[in-house]
Amino acid sequence: MANRLADAISPYLRAHADNPVDWFPWGADAFAEARRRDVPVMVSIGYATCHWCHVMARESFSDPATAEELNARFVAIKVDREEHPDVDAAYLSAASAFTGNLGWPLTVFATPDGTAFFAGTYFPPQPVAGRASFRQVLDAVWDAWTARRHEVESDAGRVREALAAAADAATSVSDLPDERTLDAAVAQLAEAEDPEFGGFGTAPKFPVAPILDFLLSRPAGHALAARTLRAMAESPLRDPVDGGFFRYATRRDWSEPHYERMLYDNALLLDAYARAWQQTGEEWAERTADGIAGFLLGVLRQPSGGFASAQDSESTIDGARVEGTYYTVPPAERAQLDPPPIDAKVLTGWNGFAIGALARAGRILDRPAWVSAAAKAADTVLSRHRREDGTLLRASLGDRRSEAGATLEDYGGLASGLLELALASGEVGPAVAARDLVDLCLDAAGEGTCPFETPGGVDPVLAATGLAVQVDPSEGAYPSGLSSLAEAAHTLYLLTGERRYERAAREGMRMVAAQAVRVPSAFGTSLALMSQLAGEAEQLVVVLPAAGETSGVVAAARRHPAPLVAFATKSQVQELTAAGFELFEARTTRDGLPTAYLCRDFVCRLPATSVEELSAARGR
Repeated sequence: MANRLADAISPYLRAHADNPVDWFPWGADAFAEARRRDVPVMVSIGYATCHWCHVMARESFSDPATAEELNARFVAIKVDREEHPDVDAAYLSAASAFTGNLGWPLTVFATPDGTAFFAGTYFPPQPVAGRASFRQVLDAVWDAWTARRHEVESDAGRVREALAAAADAATSVSDLPDERTLDAAVAQLAEAEDPEFGGFGTAPKFPVAPILDFLLSRPAGHALAARTLRAMAESPLRDPVDGGFFRYATRRDWSEPHYERMLYDNALLLDAYARAWQQTGEEWAERTADGIAGFLLGVLRQPSGGFASAQDSESTIDGARVEGTYYTVPPAERAQLDPPPIDAKVLTGWNGFAIGALARAGRILDRPAWVSAAAKAADTVLSRHRREDGTLLRASLGDRRSEAGATLEDYGGLASGLLELALASGEVGPAVAARDLVDLCLDAAGEGTCPFETPGGVDPVLAATGLAVQVDPSEGAYPSGLSSLAEAAHTLYLLTGERRYERAAREGMRMVAAQAVRVPSAFGTSLALMSQLAGEAEQLVVVLPAAGETSGVVAAARRHPAPLVAFATKSQVQELTAAGFELFEARTTRDGLPTAYLCRDFVCRLPATSVEELSAARGR
């Protein structure tokens, strides 16, 4: 049996390399083998820090008898959802036709052409509480394939047609919501608030960073956002020692977390807590932001300057793998234990989230070291994940680069993060790089129905299955590629005045507007951008005589609620203007002092060098 996973970039795949299962990585070879043998495919999708993925690996994929049955009847494919998010999204959509209990590990059975005909998540080794065992599932799927194959293939075809129709419906164009409709969406979220423990719904409870992004963007949502953020900060969902947040809690009171800690959650929550401090000035918000940044910089940051994708939920204590114990012992005892391992994959889009969060939070809270860390991460990702033609790669591990193609998530996440870095640092390089990425996606779309497409198109193996979608608008724990790119395009419009960026942002959001106002809990980032698009564009530029200079007006600008706040020295202003960022044209200091320009739709008030003048400019 060939060991095809031993040299994989993905730590998740390498963890399964020594299984008795004859695993294939994602690729055309697996489906060719299934066609040659005329057997179904089992696509098993997970990620390296997923607890239940570890459990199923130990219970089933490491069992020789189970592996023998699996190898004899199926072609087994192992997929890291973090390396191939497009594959994961496609099969999650397909799985929704068979189960409402979606998650990871995701177990999908498909025809040799890749079309799903049955799916589930974790299956135990023995039947439990009405849940079939994994061996029973294998027997039932094989029986259906051999005894009722025509019916299976017919059902698979209907699933594919239904998914295509759903994808078309999901991106049908409608008008953007007005202010009243947006506040109604806030009210809808408020109705779902847990009045006793905070957060939304009952259990499980997630950090819901995109929802908080929307609430922080609406005055009507500020109080709800602050209550939610404070409840989470004071709950077991947050590790008080390292400062990072766990992925979710299994109980309504935020207790019994699933202990993996994801880069995207902590990056987006750092941004949320910094903005909460900006709005409230409360110490708990600043303290929590400091803790999250400490976790990002002290635990997830890699020697290259990029950020690892996650920290595992399990660690080895006294020779046994256990979940959560590391986090439940006293700090002094914890210091004597080996911490849970890190999935050191550097993912382009997720690093974009971290770059943007560190840059904006560093600007708001006056933490220049955070901005410097964001700049280092940006340099790493751009140097290692950008090809000569400007297109992106999805992932790397150390000096090795994955063959997985970048997705819209990568282009949007990185572009948005680079723009926040440019606004905080005044450096022109990140702004130019972000503009290039957005332009690539605009050019790839051409005259298509969506303003953005992935340069180079979708994964060719996924496209051959008929399950690929050009644009996945869904937002779960983090922004979609569509919302991130639209956000970046809108920021570029505010910086350049170029209407094509504004049109792209609006057209992108029109594709999800109807869904977003109907189900605001699933489209937080999109609604936050729609909130900006519904209001008057406001920009604040602060010109500094020299880097690091402070004054009352600089401090006030850090707390200013304008959607776009930029800091730059006089020399940086000249470079940004020369590069085509029109907002900076003719901006300079007055009387040698830090000088603020408050603009609405590119019409700027008189320059302000004092807090009083800046307040007066906002009041006009």
